[in-house]
Amino acid sequence: MDDDDVRALVSAHATRYRAPAALADRIADRIADAGPVAPSRADRGRSRFWQGAGLGAAATAALAIALGVGVMRSQLSPDERLADEAVANHVRSLQGGHPVDVTSSDRHTVKPWFSGKLDFAAPVRDLTAEGFALEGGRLDYFDHHPVAALVYRHRLHTINVFVQPAKPGETTAVRDFRRQGFNVERWTQDGMDFWAVSDVDADALRQLRTLLAAPDPTR
Repeated sequence: MDDDDVRALVSAHATRYRAPAALADRIADRIADAGPVAPSRADRGRSRFWQGAGLGAAATAALAIALGVGVMRSQLSPDERLADEAVANHVRSLQGGHPVDVTSSDRHTVKPWFSGKLDFAAPVRDLTAEGFALEGGRLDYFDHHPVAALVYRHRLHTINVFVQPAKPGETTAVRDFRRQGFNVERWTQDGMDFWAVSDVDADALRQLRTLLAAPDPTR
């Protein structure tokens, strides 16, 4: 949806409000009392008119912005909303300085750590040899459920991979998104739903997805 579409939706649906006359009068009186010279009755009348008009315009603008954001949000598909949530979780983990709860590149350390904390077995793989070093994992909350967050490092980039059981009967085709400057990949594999997000370039994130979706040779 481009800016013209948003403006058209806001114009069609926004409700415009004018500030109550009593409120405009009180503000005009305060302004008049604070000034070095009290304005004439005519000047105060004009001031009240413009104050009321200005407050009404401000209220209309604020409502239009809120409605515009709501309209844009309502136009997103469920997957797009989840992509936004994945990005928010990714950024929060980096800003909080706590990207992992268990720090290890050993899958045999990370995978058992999730045992008892989740009601599913999180698939954990170390792909250091392929350029994606396992940093560790943490518990996160995504799509209304506790999930496993596997954290990988590719050069200087951190990648979060959120893993949860796929919904019954759900088979999701691979989807990629570009949200707020981040790349997101979504796919299902062996009954699990994966969401990978990072500021790494899209080709590298697709490579990680391909590696994680391939059969695990260590099984």
